[in-house]
Amino acid sequence: MKAIVVRAPASAEDMRWSETSAPSAGPGEVLVEIKASGVNNADVLQRQGAYPVPSHDSPLLGLECAGVVRALGEGVTEWSVGDEVCALLNGGGYAEAVAVPATQVLPKPAALTFEEAAALPEAACTVVSNIGMTSPLRSGETFLVHGGTSGIGSFALQWAKAIGARVLTTAGTPEKVARALDLGADVAVNYREEDFVAAVLDATAGHGADVILDVVGAAYLDRNIHCLAQDGRIVMIGGDVSPARLDIAALMARRGSVSATTLRARGHAQKARIVSTVRAEVWPLVERGAVRPVIDTVLPIAQASRAHRILEEGRAVGKVVLAV
Repeated sequence: MKAIVVRAPASAEDMRWSETSAPSAGPGEVLVEIKASGVNNADVLQRQGAYPVPSHDSPLLGLECAGVVRALGEGVTEWSVGDEVCALLNGGGYAEAVAVPATQVLPKPAALTFEEAAALPEAACTVVSNIGMTSPLRSGETFLVHGGTSGIGSFALQWAKAIGARVLTTAGTPEKVARALDLGADVAVNYREEDFVAAVLDATAGHGADVILDVVGAAYLDRNIHCLAQDGRIVMIGGDVSPARLDIAALMARRGSVSATTLRARGHAQKARIVSTVRAEVWPLVERGAVRPVIDTVLPIAQASRAHRILEEGRAVGKVVLAV
């Protein structure tokens, strides 16, 4: 088969659509013929050599896809050849085919294209595992998501609104602020022009945010604490991972908590539970249109280098998707 092949660390231009060995479905796996693959910041980091691949996973880029089941491994009974699906991958999505644990596969929502479906698994599983399971966001609470027009942010914003939360977000341009409001945010703050801490406290009459989903990292940790509500939860899922100042007294005064997670390094059992939760709790919202993938750009997979440049330049609103 063909796949995007690159040896990290490398520039975007070093990626090549070329021949490589084809996978087969092992026990408990399905073989998916890929129609489209989502592009994530984790892919960019992996290509740059900053996101190590677990030893048992595919070294090929790509953590989500949509396509058609072409073969079943031993013991798989819940899927059939010909099923249209999307999947959370352990790697290997920038290719014509991928073998994936059957427990990480989801039915493709009927109303979505393959390109739209490919944009869902990574964002849905990241958001649900963090603000649905680890630090649950509840109806009526105030949710602050940084980067509300990113792939993760645009999904989190919609999901939070769909479950009845009040949503505040940050974005870096007036255009992105407007887009976040279009997606349903109650308040959108241009962080380049306004102090988001003051804006959050003002918008909540001093209450602060009950849950904060942060993709910025070290630079925002202290500021997040100072706009956190009593019993609030900060969830960090990316960004700058250098040492950061933590005001323990301020955190204790709010009875706050901070969690930090990654998705790729989780074991198969955890991923299976997350995917099962997404299917039960998120897929009904997708099916009725309450949550939809936000697509910035769809490119042929041979133009993966261009897709990575779009992410590196911070220009995307929503997801960039590769069509196979």
